[in-house]
Amino acid sequence: MNQAISLLVVDDEESVRNSLYNWFREDGYEVGTAKDAYEALQQIEKAHWDIMLLDIKMPGMDGLELQRRVREVNKEIVIIIMTAYASVDTAVQSLKEGSYDYVVKPFNPDDLSHLIRNAAEHLSLKNENLQLRQDISHLAGMEEIIGDSPQMKRVMELVRTVATSDSTVVIRGESGTGKELIARAIHCHSPRRYFPVVPVNCGALAESLLESELFGHEKGAFTGAQSRRKGKFEMADRGTLFLDEIGNVSQKMQMELLRVLESKQFTRVGGNQTIHVDIRLICATNKNLEKAVEEGTFREDLYYRINVFTIILPPLRERRSDIPLLAQHFINKYAKIMNKEIKEISPQAMDLLIRHHWPGNVRELENAVERAMVVGKPPYLRPQDLPFQLSSEPVEESAEMDSLAEIEKRHIRHVLERSGWNISKAAVTLGIDRVTLYNKIKKYQLRK
Repeated sequence: MNQAISLLVVDDEESVRNSLYNWFREDGYEVGTAKDAYEALQQIEKAHWDIMLLDIKMPGMDGLELQRRVREVNKEIVIIIMTAYASVDTAVQSLKEGSYDYVVKPFNPDDLSHLIRNAAEHLSLKNENLQLRQDISHLAGMEEIIGDSPQMKRVMELVRTVATSDSTVVIRGESGTGKELIARAIHCHSPRRYFPVVPVNCGALAESLLESELFGHEKGAFTGAQSRRKGKFEMADRGTLFLDEIGNVSQKMQMELLRVLESKQFTRVGGNQTIHVDIRLICATNKNLEKAVEEGTFREDLYYRINVFTIILPPLRERRSDIPLLAQHFINKYAKIMNKEIKEISPQAMDLLIRHHWPGNVRELENAVERAMVVGKPPYLRPQDLPFQLSSEPVEESAEMDSLAEIEKRHIRHVLERSGWNISKAAVTLGIDRVTLYNKIKKYQLRK
């Protein structure tokens, strides 16, 4: 670890600089020295330093001022103050301004080496934490939201817009359109992304079970409650709570939800301790909440409390240009899971996918591809591998449907990009000859 840590010693006394230089070189650190603040600033401009040993009392610019200047250039550097007995108060002041620790002259070599090791471990943990956060942010950008249709581009624009706020979001769309995926994308792009996102399917639980699931319960609260259990609200503290199928919640639970959302506190079932939580709420439904409010099955006050920002997910039949991208994504996914050498789908099979009505939306498409991957044989999926129903149902006409030319253009571009613009390989994948492919590239004005 020491070989990866660089250490800069700043002291106006040559004997101190030389002693520290030799000590830490023997310990395996990369060591540099500077006789004053100005030389130290030059060293910092020339190279990266992890730890700085900084004397308080120096001619010209003192250690405190140098610390402030260094922080402007490198906020991550670990600064350790060196001080004489008379200036301990000044060293303490430096701690308030961000230094890691201070050491009093004359030094005990063992104590100073131990302090530097601790500082190096602190730096290592800090860098590891930063890397983990970057990894989380990277994963957030890798959410499996596939599609470059105008509809999905608009949805992702709304996701990025609302993610930075703490406003409650309602995601609407048919079953299978990917509402939970959008909820997770909002969470992963928000300041809460380092805390949990906790999903609850409200439509799958009876009222009593949903109450315990959300709020938790105390031991003995009801038959079978043999121990205390945290609810989803507690689990989602500082993160995001995702309530799927919010339109199926009973009137009693609607009132309980409203109370928690307004007060940010609740009690477990069978308990009397008030629990405070800080959550961001995202809801999803495939029901018409406005109609439910008119009919009296959904509380109007809860409706206005949750319906701050709405995202409407289009059904798959209204964004058919995304089907080739989605299908290829699922082929790649299940080829890896099943360890199969199927990487492509034939043009005829793709045509069936594009013409299908997709009442089950993306979920149905994934199911169809998974089924085809089970029965299919390398090197690509064929029409007979797909469920029989796909070829028997007509396409629903829609004013918003992309033209066949637009779908073909997107698909050809996708195949070209996937093949690295290898014309021969792309032509084989598309099932056409090279001349035809060149003509289509020219027709659609496709560029690498």
